[in-house]
Amino acid sequence: MHSLLLPLEQKSEVLSHNSGSLLLRMASQPLVDRLELKIIHGVPLIHYFANNFAEVERFQARPDDLLVSTYSKSGTTLLSEILEMLYHDGDTEKCGRDVIVKRVPFIDLAIPGEETGAQLAARTPSPRILKTHLPVQILPKSFWEKNCKIIYVARNAKDVAVSFFHFYLISKVHPEPGTWQEFLDKFMAGKVSYGSWYNHVTDWWEKAQKNPRILYMFYEDMLKDRRREIRKVATFLGKDLDDELLEKTVSHTSFKKMKANPMSNYDGVHPIIVDTSIGPFMRKGVTGDWKNYFTVAQNERFDEDYARQMSGSTLHFCTEA
Repeated sequence: MHSLLLPLEQKSEVLSHNSGSLLLRMASQPLVDRLELKIIHGVPLIHYFANNFAEVERFQARPDDLLVSTYSKSGTTLLSEILEMLYHDGDTEKCGRDVIVKRVPFIDLAIPGEETGAQLAARTPSPRILKTHLPVQILPKSFWEKNCKIIYVARNAKDVAVSFFHFYLISKVHPEPGTWQEFLDKFMAGKVSYGSWYNHVTDWWEKAQKNPRILYMFYEDMLKDRRREIRKVATFLGKDLDDELLEKTVSHTSFKKMKANPMSNYDGVHPIIVDTSIGPFMRKGVTGDWKNYFTVAQNERFDEDYARQMSGSTLHFCTEA
C-alpha cells in the first residue's frame, strides 16, 4: 500500500485527451490506494465510495432519468454508449463531447477532492442517463419514487470473475486482488466490491419480473446479436429507430472502435480509478474467456458452488461463444 499524494501547491489539474476533458484532479488531500472494502447495509463497497454513501442515499432521481444498472464488468460501458447514440440520434460528435464517466454519471463514484458522481449527476441536464453498480436493495429510494426506467445488464459469472480480477489489478480503489485463485475464492464468497454476484443478478431479476419499468438484458446477447438488442432497448425507451440510426449505433459501439476511443476506453482517467498503464480497461469483450483462466479443478468447484447458490433461480446464462 502506498499513498498517491499530489503536490499541495497544485490546487487543481485538468487532464485532457484530444477533445475530451477528463476527471478533475484536486490536490486538497492525499489519496491512498488499495484500501480495504467497507460494509454498508451488509454490502462490501469500495472504501471511498462507502465513505460517501450517505450522499448517494439522498440522491434525487428525476422522472425522465434512465438508470443503467449492472454488476461490475458486465457490459455497462457498451450499453451506455449505445444509449448515448440513441439519445443523440446517432450524432457521434455529441457522443464524443466528453469521456463516458462524464456523459453517463456514475452515481456511486466518490474520490476525495473530486466532484462525486452524485454531484455531477445533479448538474447534468435532463434527460439523464445514469449508472450504478448497487444491489437492488440499496438503490436510492428516489428511483422507485419517481418510477424511473432502469436497464439491467447481467453477464455470466465465470467471465465476470475473470474480468473483475483484471479490473482489480488496474483499479487501485480496490484492495489487492491477490492471486487468481485467491480472488476467485473471494468472488465466490461475495467478498469483492458490491458483494455477491449471485445475489446481485437474482435480486434484480426478481425485481424486474414485477416491474415493467425494468428491462433485464444479457451481455452475451449484446455480443451475439447487437442489432436485435439495440432494437429491444429502443422499444423499451419508446424511441423511433430507423435503419440508418441502427447501423450507426452498431458501428460506433463495436468493441474495436470503443477500445480505440478515448471517450469510452477510460484512457486518462485518474489512475487510482483506472490505471491503463498497467492494463487496458477494455480487454477482450468476448464470451468464454474464462476458459483461459479456470483450471479443471477450479471449474468443477465453481460449478458445484454455482449450482448451490443459484438453486431455485430461473436465470440461465450462456458461458460459450
